[in-house]
Formats: sequence, C-alpha cells, structure tokens
Amino acid sequence: MRRMQLESLPIKFTHSSTHPTQASLTETSQNRCFKDVTLLFFLTLLLIVAVIVAAGAGAFPISPLQVIEAFLQPLKLSLGSGITEQQNTVLWNIRLPRVLMGVVLGAGMAVAGSLLQGLFRNPLADPSLVGVSSGAGLAAAVVLVLGTHLAGFAKALGIFTLPLAAFFGGLAITLLIQRISTRHGITLMPMMLLAGIGIAAIAEAGIGLLSYVSNDEQLRSLSMWRMGSLGSSNWLTVLVAAPLIGISLTIALSIAPQLNALLLGEAEAIHLGVDVQSLKRKIISLSALNVGVLVAFCGIVGFIALLAPHCVRLVNGPDHKSLLPASALLGATLVVTADLIARTVFAPTELPLGVLTALMGAPFFLVLLVRERRSWGL
Repeated sequence: MRRMQLESLPIKFTHSSTHPTQASLTETSQNRCFKDVTLLFFLTLLLIVAVIVAAGAGAFPISPLQVIEAFLQPLKLSLGSGITEQQNTVLWNIRLPRVLMGVVLGAGMAVAGSLLQGLFRNPLADPSLVGVSSGAGLAAAVVLVLGTHLAGFAKALGIFTLPLAAFFGGLAITLLIQRISTRHGITLMPMMLLAGIGIAAIAEAGIGLLSYVSNDEQLRSLSMWRMGSLGSSNWLTVLVAAPLIGISLTIALSIAPQLNALLLGEAEAIHLGVDVQSLKRKIISLSALNVGVLVAFCGIVGFIALLAPHCVRLVNGPDHKSLLPASALLGATLVVTADLIARTVFAPTELPLGVLTALMGAPFFLVLLVRERRSWGL
C-alpha cells in the first residue's frame, strides 16, 4: 500500500521556491506520461545528433553521413558515402571513445546532481558538497607530485594509477564527511554541508602545498588534470566507467518514488513509509560513486551536475521518475557539445573541458542565485 502511495505521488514545485508545495492533481496521468515520453524522445534525438556531429568534427573531418555508415557497417549496411579506411580508423579508435566518454561523464554528473538536489531539496546543491571532487583532487596531486616515491604502486597499476588514486581519495573524503555528520545512525544535512566545506578547504590547502613543492612538469600535469579533459579517453576507460554509471542510474530510478516523497519533507516521507536515513545513505553513496569514477578518468568538470537537472526541472517539474533519465540525457548532450566546442573552435589548441563548462555554468548559477534571493524576499 505504501509503495502504491509513493508511485502515484503527484508532487509539484513552484520554480521560485526551494521548498515543495502541496500535491497537485491538475494533470492527468495520461498527459503526464505523454509529456515525459515526449521530453525523453526529444532529448534522446538531441543526444544522437550531438554524438554524430561530434564524432565527425575535428582536424580530420568526417561527414555525418559517413559517421552513420560507419555505425551501420557491423550490420553489413551501406549508405554509399564512400568512407575510407583511414576515416574509419580515426572514428573508431580516437573520436568515438572520446565522445562516448563524454556521454558517460555528462550522464553520471547530471544524475549525481539530481540526487543531491532532491536530497537537500535545493536546486543549488552540487556533488562538491559531499567532498568527492576535493578528495579526488588531493589524491591525484599526491600521485602526480610524489609519483617517484610510489614507483612500486605505479608499476603494478599501470595507467590506472591516477584514476584509482583519485577514486579512492574521493571515496575516503566522502566517508569521512558522512562519518562526521552522522550521529546515532541519523545523518544531519546541515552538519554534512559544514563538514564538506571544512574538509574541502583542507584538501585545497594540501593541493596548494603539493603544487608549491612540485617541479614545472608536475605542476603542469596537475593543473591540466584539475581543469578536466576527455583527451585521455579510450575504449578501456569507457568500458570501465559506463557499466558503473549505468548501474548507478538503474538504482537511482528504483528510488525515484522515495525521492518524490522526500520532496515533501522528512516527516511526510517517514509518514509515507520511507526509510529516510537509508535513502540518504543510498543517495550519498550513488553520488560519490558517479563523481568519483568520472573525476578519476576525466578530471574535475564542474557545473554539469547543477545545470542539467535544473533545466529539466524548469521544463518538466521535479518528478524524479522522469527527471533522472532526462537529466542524464541532457547532461550527456551538454558535455559532448562542450567538448566539441573545446577542441574545434580553438583549434589547433584545445580548451580544457572544465574551463568551458565553468564558463557555461557559472552565469547560470548566478541567475539561479538571483531567483532564489527573490524568493526569500531579499
């Protein structure tokens, strides 16, 4: 019975407030379903177009028709576009892994942002609140600057030394923040925010110290990693990251009805049968997994987790059953498009992806802040 209550909960936000209003029954379930399907279809189509264009654009141009034919080759289909063997090699070995990693990065970040915004019931919430990025950055700085002292580990782990260090660094900081903010099995969200700010400051101080003692080559490597890039993507990194993000999205969709209940407030969610403390742990763990894996492989790419969920929420409302997949699709499209701009508009140089997403996201964040200020009557 409680499960049925959660599934049918019609929650609606006013866009000018961070707090949920009472349930609204103005839309029938059929209209709601049609609207969700239409949005998901449009975002899927948009992502496909972005992938095709991004896979073909670059110093070695490949037309969209040739890209489509290359995708159809495993099915023994031909469009007569005349794609050459060299173009095929560039597409499958260089372009496509990078584009698909962009899809995984954008989807994972957007899902993490959607989960945390639902947890904090605030559209300004971001994965940096749980400390993953700062922990990953500190661990990466240790490996890049003190790598000569870790030669044994580096030899054993090979190309995964930096990603693994970043992932476990982010995980350790997340667990520490969660431990500080949890008492008697209850996670206190204001305490988590304050703990995240404090530990992120310590991590930044550690990164600053390591930057100070590093040589020119180490400092450049650290700076480039922290600015984020898809340049090191290959099929191996895609095959490692994609299943983890896919599992995370599947679990997130399974708790969507509970997230909808949580939007009404913790007391109301408990009344509807939601184990709020267990839900908090799931959300924090899923967010840490997503961001930890993606930061490990791509460096720090900000604002996608903030931008994508809020845009979807403005268009389609806060129902997490549609918000989560729609945010994943929009986040993937944003990252693929941003990476395309970063490597083509400024050619032959390449603008770091994290810099471009910050240029896109920071103004949007300020607009959100002004909207929230108005809702507070300031």
